[in-house]
Amino acid sequence: MTITRISSGSPFEEKIGYSRAVVAGGFIHVAGTVGQGDTVEEQCRAALATISQALEKAGSSLSDAVRVTYYLPDRHEFESCWPILREAFGANPPAATMVECALIDPKYRIEIELTTLAR
Repeated sequence: MTITRISSGSPFEEKIGYSRAVVAGGFIHVAGTVGQGDTVEEQCRAALATISQALEKAGSSLSDAVRVTYYLPDRHEFESCWPILREAFGANPPAATMVECALIDPKYRIEIELTTLAR
């Protein structure tokens, strides 16, 4: 089986030792991704943009998503992301889970982890 590792160029990928995405076994596994911004909505959009760029490098897109997990330190903020997520996934929504938990830094309001089909 061929494994392809994709980097987004984030210094944390090298510092921590992970890939933004890994293509293996017919799937693209995207690492938990946070975004910059002051609000959960801004961070959600930024995280989806970073994920989309990694998927594009792998020859895929959000429309191929089969599974997504959202991590938020405050579950009450999730609802304001729903319109952003509906727009991002459109007619191809993946199976989804939302988990309330602490993130690596208190400034982060959402982290998104995703798996898509590889083309």
